[in-house]
Amino acid sequence: MSDILVKIIADGAVLPVVVIGTWALLFRLPINSNRLQVYSRVLMAGLTAYLFAKLIGSIYQPQSMRPFETLGTSAGASYLNNPGFPSDHVLFCMTIAFAVLFETRLKWLGYTLIGLTLLVGLGRILALVHTPLDVIGGLVIASAGIPWYLQKEAAKARKKKIGTEARQNGNHAVK
Repeated sequence: MSDILVKIIADGAVLPVVVIGTWALLFRLPINSNRLQVYSRVLMAGLTAYLFAKLIGSIYQPQSMRPFETLGTSAGASYLNNPGFPSDHVLFCMTIAFAVLFETRLKWLGYTLIGLTLLVGLGRILALVHTPLDVIGGLVIASAGIPWYLQKEAAKARKKKIGTEARQNGNHAVK
């Protein structure tokens, strides 16, 4: 595969994820959503995933050198000067994809961003800056933020249950 194409996939595909994700989170939230709560969940999910990534990365590093260093060649994409587990690019993109998937009604767009994130991961592997384990680690560790989004669903369920109980109690009072 062409070096330029690999670099575009590995680095350039991050930009559409960021732009589309930002657009969706700024302009495509459900009308009745509390933006402060939405952005708080997105922030906390991102920080949780980042904290887990740094904690796990400091404890566990499967390799001390990146693939391009091991092969004695040059990197095919940008990288941070660290051993590489987990992939920060993939972690960042997947965190944005989860935010769109869980906080907007545009589920198809969230899945599209997940697809772009997988493409970024493939590009990072082809560019020899990450191993498949680094990319899988970024994907899995990004899911550490999901419980923040599930709180929203649990709150909706509680609210629905309270409303149902109130209607039932009101109906009994009428009888």
